Amino acid sequence: MTEKMLARVAVSSVPYAADRLYTYLVPDELIGSAEVGKRVTIPFGRGNRRVEGFLLEVGREAATSPLKPIDAVLDDAPLLDAKDIRLVRWMKARYFCTYYDAIKTILPGGVWLQYRELWHVNGEISAEDALSSVAPDSLEETLLRAMLSAKEIERAALDELGGEKTAKALRSLEACGLAVRETKLRQRLQDKSVRMVSLCVSAEDALAAVEPKRRSAPVRYAVVELLSREGCLSSSEISYYTGATMQTLRGLKKAGLVEFSEREVLRVSRYDDAPAREDIVLNGEQQAAFDGLCTLLGREGGSAALLHGVTASGKTQVYIRLIEEALTRGKTAMLLVPEIAMLRAYADGCRAWLRSMDSVPQSIEDYGKLTDASAPVYWAFTAQFGSDVAMLHSALPLTERYDQWKRIRRGEVRVVLGTRSAVFAPLQNLGLIILDEEQETSYQSENPPRYHARDVAQFRCAQNDALLLLGSATPTIETAYAAKNSRYQVFSLHKRFNDLPLPKVLIADMKDELRQGNETSIGHALRAELEKNIERGEQSILFLNRRGSARMLLCGECGYVPQCPRCSVPMTYHSANERLMCHYCGHSEAVVDRCSECGGLMKRVGSGTQKVEQELFDLFPKAKVLRMDADTVGASRGHEALLREFEEKKIPILLGTQMVAKGLDFENVTLVGVLDADLSLYAQNYHAAERTYSLL
Repeated sequence: MTEKMLARVAVSSVPYAADRLYTYLVPDELIGSAEVGKRVTIPFGRGNRRVEGFLLEVGREAATSPLKPIDAVLDDAPLLDAKDIRLVRWMKARYFCTYYDAIKTILPGGVWLQYRELWHVNGEISAEDALSSVAPDSLEETLLRAMLSAKEIERAALDELGGEKTAKALRSLEACGLAVRETKLRQRLQDKSVRMVSLCVSAEDALAAVEPKRRSAPVRYAVVELLSREGCLSSSEISYYTGATMQTLRGLKKAGLVEFSEREVLRVSRYDDAPAREDIVLNGEQQAAFDGLCTLLGREGGSAALLHGVTASGKTQVYIRLIEEALTRGKTAMLLVPEIAMLRAYADGCRAWLRSMDSVPQSIEDYGKLTDASAPVYWAFTAQFGSDVAMLHSALPLTERYDQWKRIRRGEVRVVLGTRSAVFAPLQNLGLIILDEEQETSYQSENPPRYHARDVAQFRCAQNDALLLLGSATPTIETAYAAKNSRYQVFSLHKRFNDLPLPKVLIADMKDELRQGNETSIGHALRAELEKNIERGEQSILFLNRRGSARMLLCGECGYVPQCPRCSVPMTYHSANERLMCHYCGHSEAVVDRCSECGGLMKRVGSGTQKVEQELFDLFPKAKVLRMDADTVGASRGHEALLREFEEKKIPILLGTQMVAKGLDFENVTLVGVLDADLSLYAQNYHAAERTYSLL
């Protein structure tokens, strides 16, 4: 049996139940270009619908049955390498997703293609013959007339004419040879380029050619003189310095003096005014942790460690020194944070080694391509590690994310900063991945495939003999268990940086306040401290882990909350049917008026940031309150705008949800209040107790 070149293809638009690698024949004319990691178009299904696929395996073997051939190869170079393909297979097996879901998660949005299905009447048939071949006043006639009027029409426009019956009518017209379907592909994001102009003869010959007409054509002479001095310039630069138009440049090209070329321009943010790098000085605990972590860098098979340090213990400085060490060894590094808002905390943390961070340059504040939260930290890391730093997060424009990905893939980047999705950055020679605040739930994707950045990072570190460092003051149960069983090595920082004292913590029992008639979320002790702060002109932050309003049943005497007997999670009170319901298993029971534990009166309680905001207005009518939650933070008024307003206008009270619990650093804030601290224990999640501890 003759061996043929066969390919295993991951097909797009395939449901999970039918997802597998489909075998196709590689035609002789495509054997040289059909490489693993490239996209192809293939006929798929009974109707041979043209779809996109990824080549994951290519090789010679005997075909046991007739195979469909690949139509075309879409990429000049592979988009996936061998390590990427192993990651795709692992994600499919672990997260129960399709091959294509995994591939789409790994690759940036800018590489994907847009498909246009176009229809036109067969050019070999006249319009009269085509119309006479179908029944009058039929859908087929309507579609043919639409094709004739537009010469070429998109499928979407035809669907508007015939609705659900359009597909069947088009198949009939195509089978009869009356209509022809074409699929055109276009990359969603085009590479940006500029037209460059350079001399195609020697500078002496070019100047000699334009010298006779120097007075009658001074612009032509100025262009040649500029190019003789500077070499190659863009057409826009030449126009700026000489006033030359494209007509002038084309005339010089026609005369054989200049030539045009295209040069790619990357749409990425660069800062040229970053200050000089400063050396980091570690204290004793930090130095011991750093020395221990250095021994784990480059271990065969990879390694993992937990940097367990109290808040403000200087974990960031250890991260920076460790990244420097990885770069010194010729490796690349990645630093991930759970949310974009936390990049501000990093910008504040950079002050320990970059004192000038207190006054961010105006060029960064006004730079439109980066969010306000990410610009300062990007600027600071550029100062520390040079220009080969890239940032990846969802708030960047799609064009910048795509161009940053291209820089990383080409090997122009050694350090990547970003959020969850940056874990897929195609860094070569990877030596270190750091997950800061590893306990945060933001590292878990909410969309298929529902990957966890920690798991993906661990897989990549094992592939690259790299070190995975998890940093946290309150590690997750999984991480703590792995550390206890010596799967992770643990390095601890017990002291705060510069021996700063821990804040004084007061606990107020709101059950006592309720018995005394205080039904608000603001206790007497917190109210007194807020009054003192307002009088002194100092600021306060209040944290409540619930926006809007919340409703549940609570015993005012003993604090009992009814739980689901099957799931052991608090049940939600539904006022529409006066029942308690479990949102996990659907268990339902009638509302009771008395507590089953102590006989106390069960109350329908509810408090969210909106309700507390009104309570603060009633208590302090002259003090301004700034609320920060999902209802007040939008596209036009993001995290940084609200935080800047709070800092610059010295607003007395900032009230918010978890957004205000992300390592903020304000010099004038001297009081932090946590309202209804135990309510998050009754959140409908199995990790409620763990996450409450982490937040507090």
